[in-house]
This record gives sequence, structure tokens and C-alpha cells, in this order.
Amino acid sequence: MNDMVLSRITVLQQALKNLGLDAAVIMDRENLIYFANIEDVEGGSLIVPAEGEPKLICLWLDARHFREKSELDVIPYFFPEENVSQKTADLVASMGISKPKIGFTRYFISLKDYQCLMKTLPGLVVGDIASECYKIRSVKSEQEIAYISKASSFLCEGMRAAYEAVKPGIKETEVLAEAEYAMRKAGSEGSTFRMQVLRHDRQQLMHPYAGDFVIGDNQPVVIHLGASYKGYAAKMCRTVFLGNVEEETAAIYKLLIEAQKIAMEALRPGVTSAEVYSKVFRLIHDHGYAKMFMDHIGYGVGIRQSEFYPILGKELPHEIKENMVVDVLLPTIYKPRIGGPRITDTVLIQKENCIRLTDFDTAPVFK
Repeated sequence: MNDMVLSRITVLQQALKNLGLDAAVIMDRENLIYFANIEDVEGGSLIVPAEGEPKLICLWLDARHFREKSELDVIPYFFPEENVSQKTADLVASMGISKPKIGFTRYFISLKDYQCLMKTLPGLVVGDIASECYKIRSVKSEQEIAYISKASSFLCEGMRAAYEAVKPGIKETEVLAEAEYAMRKAGSEGSTFRMQVLRHDRQQLMHPYAGDFVIGDNQPVVIHLGASYKGYAAKMCRTVFLGNVEEETAAIYKLLIEAQKIAMEALRPGVTSAEVYSKVFRLIHDHGYAKMFMDHIGYGVGIRQSEFYPILGKELPHEIKENMVVDVLLPTIYKPRIGGPRITDTVLIQKENCIRLTDFDTAPVFK
């Protein structure tokens, strides 16, 4: 194993011991990227015993490349005669552990993987390592920070293009096309989520994305972009105001800018996410919007655009550490027909302060 892979595997093995698990079976792309240090992995599986050497399973065509990148013990499978699900189950069985206790990342295992494991390993006990994996991934290495910073720079190109393109009478998808083209030209490998260009009547939905909707005049337009580089993501959101908008709507955006500033001033190693949230919420409360604000205001950023450690939220004890990367500020203010504007940035936490990696002007833009 190369040094990076060895250090990550060692931390995972200690977590397995703490959880009383015999091994981890990792089959989701994001954790394969992290623990094997391979960005272009698909259809693979990583078996990490609590004691001993891990094994990486992949298609035979990828085997040489994966050995060179990770320096792991790579076991190829030959499709269609073999498949990764059964190959993984057989290799776990070869460990010779009766009724093994195996950890999985709960969000990312297919029914086929599970069926093969249960059939091949009688008495299998399943454990959950998703939370542990997110914690392990939460503090970034210098290389990871460089990748996220690079992705963040692409977002600035995309936002400039979106600012130029947005106008009354244009479709949301047309604005996004200009932004995405600019980011791709700059070097982005694509967004890790469905990006948003949203006219005002769609801004208070939970998970909207740019669609075949014509943008009208005299309204805010939310532009939420994502980019990636070598498997690592970044995100940024701004709001553009077309024509004459409601004064309260513009005021809400300015309030969110202030709330983001408060959050960034509070984000220091040693504080909890609850402490950061409470300072932001106090500002929102004092302006009369307490019942219109969400309990979460940001997530970790890394291989996923929204990682589940740390989460910046109400009463959450997640500890903020140096070299974590988070997004700030996630929500809008949910006031019917008035709320909707958003601002989000990808932020690196350092010892004495935090840095906005998405280095793009936050001032309101009126067109």
C-alpha cells in the first residue's frame, strides 16, 4: 500500500475494532475513491479486515491500473463469467470467520451484493460504518484541499457565465448550459448533484433543479452550481435580482449574507456545530424569521457535495476541526411568496480563521 492508502486503511481498521466488527466491505464509489485513492473506480469492492491486509476487487481490465494507483492486493474478476457481488462474498468467506460481523456503508449496497453475502456466509451479522467513514473523511489532507480548491475555482467561472446569461425570457436550463459550459472549459469534471437555476416560484421546494421554466422579470433567480476535480466536489450559490423585486425579498438575501458571515466567524477548531448554528439562529430569530428557518445550515464537503459529518445544525455535537471543509449557508427563509434567495460557499476551516474557497463576490446583484 502507498502511504496515503495505508494511513486511511489503518484508521478504518481501528474503527472496526472499536465497533466489534471483523471486516468492512466497501462497494460504494465515494468510499472506494477515498480508501483506495483511485478516482476512476467503478464496479469494484474493497474488503478491509480488522486485522490483516485489505483486498481490492475489480474488473480484470482495470487490475494493473488499480495496483499501480493504490499498491493494494488487487483481485480481478472476469465478467460475465464472474461478478463483483459473488467474488466479494467468496473472498469474505475465505477469511474463515464463523458468523462474521461485517460493516457496510448503509446508503450504498445493492440488493444483489446483499443476497450473495447472505447466501454465501450463513449467520452473517451486518454492522453500519457509514457514520465512521464520514468522520474519517471529514478532516482533509493537503491533496484533498488542493482538489476542492481547484473545483471551487471552476465554480467562479460558471457563476460569471450565469450572471451574464440570466435575463427575463430565458429558460432556467439555458442559463445552466452557459454556466456548465464555462466550468467544463475551465476543467470541471462535472457536478455531483443536479444543479439549480430557479425562478422565484420554485425556490422554496426542497430539491428542485434547473428545468424547462421561463424566468420572468421582477424576481430573484437562485443559481446553485457544482463542480468537481479528481473525484472531489465544491458548490456555490448566489441570487441575482431582475428588475424590481419585493423589498423584503432583497432584505432576506442581505440577512442571509450577514448570517453567513456570522457562521464563518464562528467556525473555528474546537467549537461544535450547535454553537455555530445557535449564533446564526439568534440573528434570524431577532429579525422575526425563526419559524421559517431550517435546523441545518451546512454539511461537510468532499467526495460528496453534502457529507454527513460534520453537519452544521441545531443541537448537533459535531466537533469542528482544522482542515475540515463545509458549505455555508445552506437554507433560505421559507416565507410564502417572499422568501427563496440563497447564498452558499465552500469553506475551509483553519486554525485561526476560515477561508472561502469559492472566492466570488457575495454582494447582491441587480440587473
